[in-house]
Amino acid sequence: MLIEESYHDVKTSYGTTMRIFTYSPVIPNYPEVKFPGVIVYSEIYQVTGPVQRFAKDIAGQGFIVACPSIYHNFEGPEALAYDVEGTDKGNKYKIEKELESYDEDNKLTIEYLTSLPNCNGKIGATGMCLGGHLAFRAALDPRIKAAVCFFATDIHNHALGKGQNDDSLKRCGEIQGEIVMIFGCKDNHVPLPGRDLIRSELRSKDVEMTFIEINDAQHAFVRDESSKGRYDPAITKNCFEWLFELFNRKLKLEYGDHDGKNVFIQDIC
Repeated sequence: MLIEESYHDVKTSYGTTMRIFTYSPVIPNYPEVKFPGVIVYSEIYQVTGPVQRFAKDIAGQGFIVACPSIYHNFEGPEALAYDVEGTDKGNKYKIEKELESYDEDNKLTIEYLTSLPNCNGKIGATGMCLGGHLAFRAALDPRIKAAVCFFATDIHNHALGKGQNDDSLKRCGEIQGEIVMIFGCKDNHVPLPGRDLIRSELRSKDVEMTFIEINDAQHAFVRDESSKGRYDPAITKNCFEWLFELFNRKLKLEYGDHDGKNVFIQDIC
């Protein structure tokens, strides 16, 4: 599917301007076609080349993708470099940025997507690393119908009292959509006890969830540039299959109202 690239600047209550990079599918000769929207949250480097390619892959399957520049409180919309200075800045900003500002970013991006004439009003969210955490937090908003969170490091850190007081995991029972959590078993940023903690909390709150742990995957395995040797295209392709299964099912189909009946599963082979 063809896509068009653009950006939209929105004013925030913090006196800053947030740039939303947009990748929109196009079907020639059908000017009234409508697509679901997906927010792609970036890692700590803002909207880099790998994040753009990640977003375009989603847009090409029939989703309007919006990538907010989350560090508008400190920087312009330009991406940080994949070097020591860029990494230090990104890690510093993600802690210094107020939680309420992240939530406002989500609100403004949802409002931007739903205002577009070619959006059908259904919104999903995804992201990697910090972006995985932000996609998880975005799912607390009932307008987010589906979220796919790649190696959401900071959910684990905040649950252990590291960083600012983020209550995302404690509030997971508020999630009304469906989520997919994806982790690498060799990701030392989210070790096994951390993954167990996240899974247990989600299960205890009856969140509609698929929890995927990939044996050979390390941290940042979906980043096709400067991944420190951790990029795995085969595993990334498999993860995209999970992502599109969820987004197609929850954002493109019209379910109608729930019939109120419980589904009986027979205990047979």
